[in-house]
Amino acid sequence: MDLVSVIIPYYKKIRYINKSISSVLEQTYPKIEIIIIYDDEDKFELDFLTKQYKSNNKIKIINNEQNIGAGLSRNKGIKYSNGKYICFLDADDYWKKEKIETQINFMIDRNFKISHTSYDIIDEENQFIRQRKAKTFKSYKDILTSCDIGLSTVILDKKIFSKNIKFVNLKTKEDFVLWLSILKQDIAIGGLDKNLSFWRKTRNSLSSSVVQKLLDGFRVYHKYLEFSFVKSFYFLICLGLNYLKKNQ
Repeated sequence: MDLVSVIIPYYKKIRYINKSISSVLEQTYPKIEIIIIYDDEDKFELDFLTKQYKSNNKIKIINNEQNIGAGLSRNKGIKYSNGKYICFLDADDYWKKEKIETQINFMIDRNFKISHTSYDIIDEENQFIRQRKAKTFKSYKDILTSCDIGLSTVILDKKIFSKNIKFVNLKTKEDFVLWLSILKQDIAIGGLDKNLSFWRKTRNSLSSSVVQKLLDGFRVYHKYLEFSFVKSFYFLICLGLNYLKKNQ
């Protein structure tokens, strides 16, 4: 059985972190390590996490001296990981207990190096909002105008990461760039249509900031895909329209 490393960037999520970590520790797949990257310059919650989990040898807490953002924190977690497989989990999301086992079996059976699953979107009180369905992507063009890959659902082989395939320094959409980079290397992203994760929509989060998403969406196309200004703006409009359609 291969070791699985679960990377959790942490920034002011004290209300939800216990549920997130418990959902990992309760997995039917037992061979795991959890790497929490503490990314808050205020160290009050670091003391809480350290006291809460210091006795669990499956959990490692890495403290960033300065706030570097979720994407770069995940890169740091990958650097310190020991697993063959990498999972990502945001500190306010959580999993069903069979998530890792089911997904790794799917990847082995279908020979995927990376996969994602369907998931439920919930609110701050755990109430269901809507569902996202996973499907398999074989080309970066498949997700150019609608990125339907939930970060907290992804598992991938650590060997995929390289100097050019990693999270970029954006406040949002950093995962979008990663999926595009992987698909451009002709690595298919397998879609497992089973609801195994819960993604939490919270007020005042970066992921809910429309302005930030628009700015970062433009950067994805113009800076990282090197599209022209006009082409980048066109794809940004398509991305925005698809987002509105999905959230009706």
